[in-house]
Amino acid sequence: MILFPAIDLKDGQCVRLKLGDMDQATVYNPDPAAQAKAFEDQGFEWLHVVDLNGAFAGESVNGAAVEAILGATNNPVQLGGGIRTIAHIDSWLSKGLSRVILGTIAVRDPALVIEACRLFPGKVAVGIDAKGGKVAVEGWAEASELGIIELAKRFEGAGVAAIIYTDIDRDGILAGINWASTLELARSTSIPVIASGGLASLDDIKRLAEPDAAILEGAISGRALYDGRIDPREALRILGP
Repeated sequence: MILFPAIDLKDGQCVRLKLGDMDQATVYNPDPAAQAKAFEDQGFEWLHVVDLNGAFAGESVNGAAVEAILGATNNPVQLGGGIRTIAHIDSWLSKGLSRVILGTIAVRDPALVIEACRLFPGKVAVGIDAKGGKVAVEGWAEASELGIIELAKRFEGAGVAAIIYTDIDRDGILAGINWASTLELARSTSIPVIASGGLASLDDIKRLAEPDAAILEGAISGRALYDGRIDPREALRILGP
């Protein structure tokens, strides 16, 4: 079970949003590279990074910050936000990313995702962001009529490395993970699922350690780590090797 600490990038800084609203951003560290190194020093073994500006712009905006992060940590890094083309994917993987996360393009052009999985085996994840049970795109600013499981099934057998499932209605407000929806998704697909959005306390970490949650690859934590609501070493101890 992997606990992924999150670095969300806005204007070159490490921030957290509330309910996916770019106008409700709290700056937690002006130096994302230093934050990446701090997470590694705390014992985390992966890093989850999102280019928030890029998600809205449809292209990389915080590239310099991401490259600084890659230079500061030995941990594998997965990145989402504004990655919309094969060229984007190739460029980022060549710079040392371990995994790219495709969100909006997975809805707009699923064939591109399937092709990316063929070209870059094991390196492509799909981000499914849901609001009110429907998939949201364009940096969460736009809702679709597509269901979560319906989207996941489009990529069954394509070689997607993981699905990062975010419940936008819980993101950044410490309301707890939407366990029912997350586990339902995990049971509906053979693709590993990573829970995101709302992880709030050690109670959520303990829930992750329950037998029925073993179907998940892991979970992402942001605000609860920055606010000190989750002690990193205790969380990692609970989840075990």
